Amino acid sequence: MLLFQTTQQVADSLQVAAEKLDQAIAQADGLDKLGLITQQLIDSGIQAGGHILKAVIVFLVGRFLIRMLNRLVGRVMDKRNVDISIKTFVKSLVNILLTVLLIVSVVGALGVETTSFAALLASAGVALSGNLQNFAGGLVILLFKPYKVGDWIEAQSVSGTVKEIQIFHTILTTADNKLIYVPNGALSSGVVTNYSNQKTRRVEWIFGVDYGEDYNKVEKVVREVLTADKRILNDPAPFIALHALDASSVNVVVRVWVESSDYWGVYFDINKTIYATFNEKGINFPFPQLTVHQAPN
Repeated sequence: MLLFQTTQQVADSLQVAAEKLDQAIAQADGLDKLGLITQQLIDSGIQAGGHILKAVIVFLVGRFLIRMLNRLVGRVMDKRNVDISIKTFVKSLVNILLTVLLIVSVVGALGVETTSFAALLASAGVALSGNLQNFAGGLVILLFKPYKVGDWIEAQSVSGTVKEIQIFHTILTTADNKLIYVPNGALSSGVVTNYSNQKTRRVEWIFGVDYGEDYNKVEKVVREVLTADKRILNDPAPFIALHALDASSVNVVVRVWVESSDYWGVYFDINKTIYATFNEKGINFPFPQLTVHQAPN
């Protein structure tokens, strides 16, 4: 604080000196006027340097305080066991508000009228009014919790794990480790599929076998494969049925329930096991066939 007051006093003294120098230039002629103008330029440079120095000090101190406050807010929410979705939202909000205040302070330290700058910010806020919808969308998401940090969701033609819920965007991490920023407004008003919200999920396969295969044998083999996998739940019980008589195959539908975390592991493992077991038991997989009849001459 003492350093700020000293800098302000130096700036005020330079301002008074500049006013006196302007009066001297108005009364001088010839070389004297040139010397006075040179002196005025030097004084103006010193004055500008004082403003820049003050702005740099304000910026450095402000950034330090912002980091400290962000850490303090994070520690307070950690102690209170605040939900991580709310935590990321609040930290983003606090960081943006403090950064805006810092920008206003730096601009004021440079000698710009903060009232004019505030009016400019207000105009920019009107121009960026679309972000107000995203901000409101973020509040809706935190209130109704259609998803939370750590959930795998699909929305707006993208899917991924929710990494952060910020004040304007939700950040998703895709399966190939890309970050996608989705506006909160679109997420709060659009369709969102949450794959992590329920404890269990249903897995479905459709296996095709040749025409002429014994369906009872196929069902028995499939049921043995399902029983051997302990990740498959017994309640609801696995479902096996003849699905359709397709053009080149008899299709068998298989549906089982698993823990949500086991979904993909069970899906791929059963595919592999069914392929090996069908070959071992002599159950043939179909392939597209086309019968051509030759017309008599």
